[in-house]
Amino acid sequence: MSRHIITLLLFCCISLTALADEILLNEQHPDRHVVVKGDTLWGIAGQFLKDPWQWPKVWQLNRSEIKNPHLIYPGNVVYLDMSSGSPQLKLRLESVTLEPDVQLEPLAQAAIPSLNLTAIKPFLNHATVIETNAAANSARILAAQDERLVLSPGTRIYVDSIQPEDGPNWQIVRDSENLIDPDSKAVLGQEARYLGEALIKQYGTPASAEIVSATEEVFSGDRLLVRPPEQALTNFVPHAPETAISGRIISIYSGVEEAGPLSVVAINRGAEAGLELGHVLTINRAGRAIKNPQAEPANKQIQLPDERIGVLMVFRVFERVSYALIMQASEPVNKLDSVLSPQ
Repeated sequence: MSRHIITLLLFCCISLTALADEILLNEQHPDRHVVVKGDTLWGIAGQFLKDPWQWPKVWQLNRSEIKNPHLIYPGNVVYLDMSSGSPQLKLRLESVTLEPDVQLEPLAQAAIPSLNLTAIKPFLNHATVIETNAAANSARILAAQDERLVLSPGTRIYVDSIQPEDGPNWQIVRDSENLIDPDSKAVLGQEARYLGEALIKQYGTPASAEIVSATEEVFSGDRLLVRPPEQALTNFVPHAPETAISGRIISIYSGVEEAGPLSVVAINRGAEAGLELGHVLTINRAGRAIKNPQAEPANKQIQLPDERIGVLMVFRVFERVSYALIMQASEPVNKLDSVLSPQ
């Protein structure tokens, strides 16, 4: 027999009157949207708002709620209410009918994510930037059992030095290109390619470990980094920085020359500049210089204004570097394009 779970009606009423100058509704917005599996917070916000990152303002989330937002689940209804004379967005938890033999997922797993996780999942919990302090505390693979050259899961490896206080769980990475600030020319960190996981079997100098998993072949000389804490998939909400942020795109994942929606890029700003998970920045293309035939002296060059060509959202933050997902792009995004706090 079908089981019925009846939930209380929950309202989150927010008046947009005070935010009229900042919050603009989409001209073709729906009256309501029933949340379904596969939805994202960004996608739902984009149906109602011209700028989806303004979702926290509409819901009046404070800083702590932005970092740990109220979760939204399939079956909830987001709708626009005009009964008060001014637009209000409300969230309704409707009754849910479960068919026989349907298994319930834990609520935290069933909640919809902020954005499409497919493109960023490999980055969330894999070490992708080796910062100066991390490089000093990392370890290198010195050799493997039976003098093996190509290392795979199950292989015993020997690393230069790991102590008990460092813990047993480590990631295997390979050094890649330096991430260089295009303005100061300073090295911000070293991009690293994730290779797999290792479990320490014996601490010391040298130490021994076993390769637990590998995404590709591992070699002597590859680096071990302490495995970072797992990062939750739904613990951030798109929102604009509270302070002015100005930076540049310094790397496009996979080494391609141009990027588009759902591409991952690195930018030359991180926690040191005030960036945090969920921060949204606009992508801007520098205006080109042209000759002005009306100017004196003749054909004097003028600089055209910069143009906004897209929007990205930060999902992984290091001290001086961050990774972001391009959410929207009207034309191909290139390295050195600027990123700015939304105006």
